[in-house]
Amino acid sequence: MADAHDPRRHHRPVLIGGLLAIGAVATAFPFLWMLTTSVKPLADSYAYPPKLLPSQVTWENYATLFTDLDFGTYVVNTIVIVLISFVGMFLMALAGYGFAKFHFRGRNSLFMLVLTTMMIPVQVTMIPTYLILNSVKLTNTLVGIALPTLVSAFSIFLFRQFMATIPDELLDASRIDGAGELRTFLRIVLPMSKPIMAVVGVLTFISGWNSFIWPLVIANDQNKYTLAVGLSLLNKQLTPNPPLQMAGAALMVMPIVIVFVVFQRHIVQGFTMSGLK
Repeated sequence: MADAHDPRRHHRPVLIGGLLAIGAVATAFPFLWMLTTSVKPLADSYAYPPKLLPSQVTWENYATLFTDLDFGTYVVNTIVIVLISFVGMFLMALAGYGFAKFHFRGRNSLFMLVLTTMMIPVQVTMIPTYLILNSVKLTNTLVGIALPTLVSAFSIFLFRQFMATIPDELLDASRIDGAGELRTFLRIVLPMSKPIMAVVGVLTFISGWNSFIWPLVIANDQNKYTLAVGLSLLNKQLTPNPPLQMAGAALMVMPIVIVFVVFQRHIVQGFTMSGLK
């Protein structure tokens, strides 16, 4: 048996902590470079050797995005699409609840069919989806952009796995007290499903905030573009402007980082509990 006073055992946590700190700094450095470059004057971005900190902090790059490049419209469009996508969370929660707690003929086959859709690439269904939305006059609209991503098979799977862990006795007691199925779902199931709601909420936010290919296909009016599409247009400028591009990238990335940090504990808890049987 190893000696309890072996100095190697005391140095091991310090070594592991040091390696983790180095890894954290290496991972965070690109984000730090993005943020510092976004507030640099244009001349600083061409300095050699490159400097991490700006010689003078300027917010002109962010102001240019909203005053000259119409990024305010892109941000509003993206927020609207995210809000519409959140409506799908309620629908997916209902579907997960039905698969978890209701017994009906063909339930397992239908659930497997839902999971099978996860194996179909988005590019395969893009043209049929476009034709369907075009037939109902929803192309070049924010509703048409958000509608195909309203429901996700993976999110239904997460809801189903989590809600299967809710005791049936609680639901039976609610029904005995005279509550209907919708009231039982709203008053008991949803409050108990806050961890998985946080997980699906973050995934929904990230998916809507990063939407790029579908908005680019279905929208032919620049006023309907999302933030990701606007950022791609910014990168195609004839005159490169690294601070302006980094400002756009920061505007794209930081909301996702903030949302993830705020809901990190709920995300871990939700993924853990959704795997219980």
